[in-house]
Amino acid sequence: MNAHKPSGLDILVTGGAGFIGSNVVDFLLNDNRVTVVDNLRNVDERFIRKFMGNRNFKFLKVDITDREAIASIPGHDLVVHLAANSDVRGGSEDPVTDFRINSEGTVNILEYMRKRGVPRIMFASSSTVYGEAKTIPTPETYGPYLPISTYGASKMAAEGFISAYSHYYGLTGLIFRFANIVGTNSTHGVIFDFINKLKKNHSELEILGDGTQRKSYLHVNDCVGAMFHVNAISKQTDIYNLGNTSMTSVRRIAEYVTTGLKLGNVNFRFAGGIDGRGWKGDVKVAQLGIEKLSAAGWKNRYSSDEAVEVAVTEAISQIGAL
Repeated sequence: MNAHKPSGLDILVTGGAGFIGSNVVDFLLNDNRVTVVDNLRNVDERFIRKFMGNRNFKFLKVDITDREAIASIPGHDLVVHLAANSDVRGGSEDPVTDFRINSEGTVNILEYMRKRGVPRIMFASSSTVYGEAKTIPTPETYGPYLPISTYGASKMAAEGFISAYSHYYGLTGLIFRFANIVGTNSTHGVIFDFINKLKKNHSELEILGDGTQRKSYLHVNDCVGAMFHVNAISKQTDIYNLGNTSMTSVRRIAEYVTTGLKLGNVNFRFAGGIDGRGWKGDVKVAQLGIEKLSAAGWKNRYSSDEAVEVAVTEAISQIGAL
């Protein structure tokens, strides 16, 4: 479905050099003036290099934890806040980093907005705020939230601050709880990991957990399109799940990757883990209810399996075949 694309706006994209951010810039740039804020910690400039020299594009190498640097940025019409510590697995070893970047960094962005009079923020939250939900698919109204990772906890805290700033200062905050996003420019995640493992060893693939973990996967083009579709019709602070109506198992992803790499007879070695999870803090089964998104008139182009299959092809093209 074609998304509602804004035009003529000054838009600040935090984390704009990364996976989803670079796709957001690509979506917006022809019709808007886009400033990317990124510290290049997760990825270098490779995905935004093609935008350099475009008169509508500006890049600022700034860390969102640097409150003074953020405060010095001129005002914009809209903030698309994607910057985060995206290492969910590493949270148990370094929980403070999640808080400092994802929670405190969001407060720094909100303070910038308050002082510069920026009226609107689109925020990338996560399905991990729900923890191990007993209701699958999980609706936005599910509760209480009991996240099992510091990543989920830090996103939940950021959501709370967006809600509070909306109430205090009249900001409009659109909170998007993402399923697992896949596609062009991805730099981490299960597809990325499997391809890199198989480049090192063509005959065996280590799979964290027991392979039965099932989650909903959403292609990045559907993710970006859905965000801006909702942005065009929402007048007040609100929360939307962005996901799919189906799930894909880790084993199925391994099969898509081995097929995409044209490998036969790969031995899948399952690493077990805690209760078949990939790691401590990994939610084993996750699917977001998207009835609210559907009622808003959005329909994804790809199912979960299709999103994974397309993303595998895109990742192999970018990372390189064996």
